Amino acid sequence: MPRKPRIEIAGYYHILNRGVEQRVVFKESKDYEYFEELMCFYAKSYGITIHNYCLMSNHYHLLVEITQENLSKFMRQLNMNYSIYFNKKYKRSGHLWQGRFKSWYVTDEAYLYTLMCYIEQNPLKANMVSELKEYPYSSYHYFLNYKEIPECLENAWIVENYKEDKEAIKAFVTNPVDTGQLQELKRASSLVEAPNVDNKPKEEKLQALFEGIVDIKERNRQILIAIEKGYSQHMIAKVLGISQPAVYGVVKRSKK
Repeated sequence: MPRKPRIEIAGYYHILNRGVEQRVVFKESKDYEYFEELMCFYAKSYGITIHNYCLMSNHYHLLVEITQENLSKFMRQLNMNYSIYFNKKYKRSGHLWQGRFKSWYVTDEAYLYTLMCYIEQNPLKANMVSELKEYPYSSYHYFLNYKEIPECLENAWIVENYKEDKEAIKAFVTNPVDTGQLQELKRASSLVEAPNVDNKPKEEKLQALFEGIVDIKERNRQILIAIEKGYSQHMIAKVLGISQPAVYGVVKRSKK
């Protein structure tokens, strides 16, 4: 029976992939570094933003943002080319990864912020380091060294919102993660419908709210009205052509 095609909606995705039979896929520092190099290269090629990542010895986590239906193409190139490198280097053959990568669509801000912390805290929870800053194969390592941030992380949510503020970054990333809540958010994300099914009229009505508006203050006022009407920050950002964190900033400032 053929596999069902993935539904790819523009937005944020949590990606997880493991080595076949949970075997080690990164044996030494050069392996981690080569994967990072491939990840950044293909992210740029496909116009994908990397927000967070963490490479562990037998699996990895990514938090990415897509604007086109090309997530599967990006992941295929990344996994395939790393497999070729790994098999050639260690003189092995066969599959390196445990089936297709797993992905969850990030449905709201609560899920997004929880994921960022969860992904970065992996090495700490695995007792690999005593402090997160000690782990060299995650995005957190770069967030604390602003001038060394690779191109593929330049538009990451944490970079855009905290810049060089190390204390703010540390405070955000080290927030305790409720794994039970995370599982609930994952289950909710699996209920997301395919694009253009039932939600198209709703999106058209949202577009009408912003029609003809050029003043920023008026736009921000309409954003708050749209939130009250039940539109998600993600959909508002999509209609306006701005980032979701920018919409969140408008909402946050209105509550002060």
